[in-house]
Amino acid sequence: MNAAATTTHTNCLRCGRTLTSAKSQATGYGPTCARHIRRAAVELTDYKPHQITSARELIEDGAIIPLRSVVFIAVSTDGTETYRTAPTGCTCPAGLKGSRCYHQLAARMLLAA
Repeated sequence: MNAAATTTHTNCLRCGRTLTSAKSQATGYGPTCARHIRRAAVELTDYKPHQITSARELIEDGAIIPLRSVVFIAVSTDGTETYRTAPTGCTCPAGLKGSRCYHQLAARMLLAA
């Protein structure tokens, strides 16, 4: 799930500003937004390390997009499904069981940033 390595972004996936450096274009985030997202991930220690990694990949790949103020659309790992997710819940199989999923974490990270 590392499409970010082959995708070039012209605008920041978080704030929409134009990206000028090659590194920012490759990651999809400007330096300030990237720093905010990293800091938000550190503050969210109630998730397992693999969930944090998956949430970061979801954000880096641009596979989570805002729908409403706190609601996002997230793409599944294999790219075949989309889920509505928010910091408090998700329509993915894990979220429907009441578990915390990495989609929720990605939503929390984006909102905290």
